[in-house]
Amino acid sequence: MKKSLRWGAAVAMATAATMTLASCGFGGGSGSASGGAQTLDLMVASYSDNTKAEWQQIIKDFEAKNSGITVNLDVESWTDINNVIKTKVQAGKQPDILNIDAFAGFAADDLLYPAKDIVSSKTLDDFQTAFKDNASIDGTQYGLPFIASARALFYNKDLFTKAGLTDPPKTWAELEADAAKLKASGTVGYGMPLGAEEAQAETAIWFYGAGGGYGDAKKLTIDSPENVTGATEMQKLIKAGVTEANPGSTNRTPLMNVFIQGKVGMQIGLPPIVAQIKDKNPALQYGIAPIPTKDGSAFTLGVADHLMAFKNKTDKTASIKKFLDYFYSAPVYSKWVGAEGFLPTTKTGAEAMASNETIKPFLDLLPNAKFYPSTNANWAAAQGAIQSQIGQLGQGANPADLLKSIQAKADGK
Repeated sequence: MKKSLRWGAAVAMATAATMTLASCGFGGGSGSASGGAQTLDLMVASYSDNTKAEWQQIIKDFEAKNSGITVNLDVESWTDINNVIKTKVQAGKQPDILNIDAFAGFAADDLLYPAKDIVSSKTLDDFQTAFKDNASIDGTQYGLPFIASARALFYNKDLFTKAGLTDPPKTWAELEADAAKLKASGTVGYGMPLGAEEAQAETAIWFYGAGGGYGDAKKLTIDSPENVTGATEMQKLIKAGVTEANPGSTNRTPLMNVFIQGKVGMQIGLPPIVAQIKDKNPALQYGIAPIPTKDGSAFTLGVADHLMAFKNKTDKTASIKKFLDYFYSAPVYSKWVGAEGFLPTTKTGAEAMASNETIKPFLDLLPNAKFYPSTNANWAAAQGAIQSQIGQLGQGANPADLLKSIQAKADGK
């Protein structure tokens, strides 16, 4: 899942790039066919080579059931979509419905309909509570949680057996002990990638695991006492020598490839890793478990993209609601999410996909998901500071002082 640009503010990194599959060039969201028929302009991001075809089938089926509504599709790459939507908004030619990750800037400029105006109460109530909260600003939901990703602990069963271990750890104390045994048996105990690729994600695992976190839309809490506890635990593992060498210069993707090769005992991973293992090393004996935390309480780091609807010259809320209610119906929505390899954000979608054993461990964690405070204007600066500085834990930096420095950068000081 691509984390991209907030409207009007740059974030630190972009994680995926695919080719632009189609571009329809909307005319401002005011198109309306004769005889009362209505046209909806839909701009979506490309997640795979199949994204365009999947949306085309959904639109075809929807139009067959709703003869008065036509849907124009525009599929844009993650590389281009932020610039495309920025240009269209500046020209007053924004689509009626947009799929992207960030929505806060659009909402702040009063460009979006509240979620309650564009889907039925049944659909609104179907979203997992954690995702609804993450799609809301000051109590008003603007984004419709679209697809999700979550984190879990991947562990190598063969390496566990070799080290005399059976079950995966649930607490930090258990993780410390297990990682030490794995190290003693000749392998990396726990993979801790603190390189620039995604240091904020690995760090979040320990901050939230300590009962802390990054804060919310109004206040960032990088240097909280709980986060200092989490950073101290990270440093403890590094000093114990149970992680890979030089965590501060190690990125997630190459380290996960080492795990897939069977050379790392434990590492936090995403749902797509399951497919990567099947493709690169199908003989790997591995398990997926909840993320260990300080006290063993349930937690996962969640990421979600969104759908949103723009206020345009013509009121199309009735047609938008019909289309979005159709899309979020369990059979349609679960098929789309499954095809793209992500997780559903709705309760009925989760029920429909519950039999999928490859994603079930992640689905079970979704109700306890915690999110980046992406609606906070200072989050981009905080994320950049974490990515560039948190690796200093491996060089002996004092955790409290380091987090204070990152907090200062987040606050613009």
